[in-house]
Amino acid sequence: MNEVGRLYGNNIVFPGLGIDITLDNEAFSLFVLSIKWYGVLIAFGMLLAMIYCFKRTKTFGIDGDRLTDTVFAGLIGAVIGARLYYVVLHAESFHDIRDVFAIRDGGLAIYGGILGALLFGCITAKIRKLKILPTLDLASMGFLIGQAVGRWGNFFNQEAFGCNTTLPWGMSGGKIQQYLLNHQASLAAQGMDINPYIPVHPCFLYESVWCAVGFLILCLYHKHRKFDGEVFCMYVLWYGTGRFFIEGLRTDSLYIGSVRASQMLALISAIAALVIIIAMHIRVKKKGTVLYCDTDESKAILEAAANAEKDAEERRKARKHKELTEEQKIVSEDESDENTEDKN
Repeated sequence: MNEVGRLYGNNIVFPGLGIDITLDNEAFSLFVLSIKWYGVLIAFGMLLAMIYCFKRTKTFGIDGDRLTDTVFAGLIGAVIGARLYYVVLHAESFHDIRDVFAIRDGGLAIYGGILGALLFGCITAKIRKLKILPTLDLASMGFLIGQAVGRWGNFFNQEAFGCNTTLPWGMSGGKIQQYLLNHQASLAAQGMDINPYIPVHPCFLYESVWCAVGFLILCLYHKHRKFDGEVFCMYVLWYGTGRFFIEGLRTDSLYIGSVRASQMLALISAIAALVIIIAMHIRVKKKGTVLYCDTDESKAILEAAANAEKDAEERRKARKHKELTEEQKIVSEDESDENTEDKN
């Protein structure tokens, strides 16, 4: 393996591709607050996911207005869950309660985010009387968008990388080398013999591409789904399978004892999703397919929502017409007064 020279700070290189760049992880400053690319990219991924999901509500028989509350609850749950998951499994790194809330520099675990979003989102969906399985189907496609984009925040932070590699897209960086130098002994104890000066696997890139491909697959398949919840199960199976192998490469995994927490969770969730998909397909063959979007209940809810939107639009037009009429009346009265004054 060819070593790269000592790198510092924000310097990032892909030696096999001839790329040598310096990237500041600060996107911009807002007064005295430093806004990091990590947060910007996560927020951008969430925004794209929301736009996509709200445009696909009718495909799953979901009322967009009711979905709004569920989405925002899910976003709050995602941030809380992602941080809690990381803090609980990385407790030794936190010596001050204030550090727990310092998330702008990283420290969000995606599985915690997914679990938090599911918990908060499902509770809110229940309160707003949204069918949970179709909502999960739609949300899972949004998850993939958010994950595919958000993973690039790890690139700017120089995190979520793997062990040494000779592949042409292997990367290195100042912060990567410093992390590996600081943790070389502990990594060796875990059975990973890492040379800090040899390029490593860009695991963030693998996961971003994996999620993007998964999103395209679900886009092509979701209209052919056989049961409510199938798209969500496919998401869990797809992401869990990829994460299991990608997590095995990483040098910054969170551990429960000697087991990589996310790798174990990925394996269990993927197997569970596969079992459910197989069982439900067997059931569908016997009893046929009935999707919520095809039910009278869903059609009635969507029709009521469309009528409410139409009524609101008509009221807006009527109000605008009334305002224009009043303005024209005032102008006419002013002109009449001016003509009277001229005659006098």
